[in-house]
Amino acid sequence: MKKGNHDIRDVIYIHLHEKERFVQSYGIEFYEFYQFLSESISSILLLKHQFDDGELHTHTMFEYVSEQRIAKLAKEDVYGYGDFAWIDFEETEALDVLDGQTIAELLYLAHKRDHLRAPFYQHLNNQFVYLAHDDGWFNKTYYKNLPVFYSFFGELLGQKLNRLKADKTLFGVKKKRVYTPLSQQGVLLLKDLMKEGMVISIQKASQNRLRIEIPIWVIGDYLNMDNMYEEYEKKSKQGNYDAKLVYDKRTKEWEVIIN
Repeated sequence: MKKGNHDIRDVIYIHLHEKERFVQSYGIEFYEFYQFLSESISSILLLKHQFDDGELHTHTMFEYVSEQRIAKLAKEDVYGYGDFAWIDFEETEALDVLDGQTIAELLYLAHKRDHLRAPFYQHLNNQFVYLAHDDGWFNKTYYKNLPVFYSFFGELLGQKLNRLKADKTLFGVKKKRVYTPLSQQGVLLLKDLMKEGMVISIQKASQNRLRIEIPIWVIGDYLNMDNMYEEYEKKSKQGNYDAKLVYDKRTKEWEVIIN
């Protein structure tokens, strides 16, 4: 899946806004998010979408997707929707009592991809707000509990390596290696870099029989991901990375090295 000449899957940009509990990202897609967090999501209220199997909620005039149908949505080409925005909720009855102010705030969230106030609502008991333009190219995701993001991010690295790296058996048949997630402690070692805006490049990873090394560059705050990618390419050609992740294939453990 590409935007221009970019391979979204093997470059991850993270800019963490800890105080406001959101993450701006490139390279993280909805199906990856759902794969890890599906048990945390009851139902979702679609704020911007092109999904054809939602149910209309007549009070809010938004469509929603019940827990049983979210898996179908996760298989959709949501990248092709253009704008894709949703908020999760627990009970359909909660939608019936949303006031005009809250509905206006949800419309503002979807339209501006920004909040008027912290977008966690007591009636909805939502854990997330997911705001994307060309899903995987620009995503802004709010987490009620940021440790959930840290756990998801640790799992994500292994998922991406599973898809991008393959080993050969004696018979020449490729098999996928199962990678241990990066621990939450390891993710927290990267938190200061995330707050500055960092790129993890699986694209530029090197490996031998014993280990995989994945470089990390700090590149700053970007809303325009074309500009972000240009800065990443410039930094990566210079070669001097700011940190790296090292995966030991024997111990199946990660090490975070910050320069």
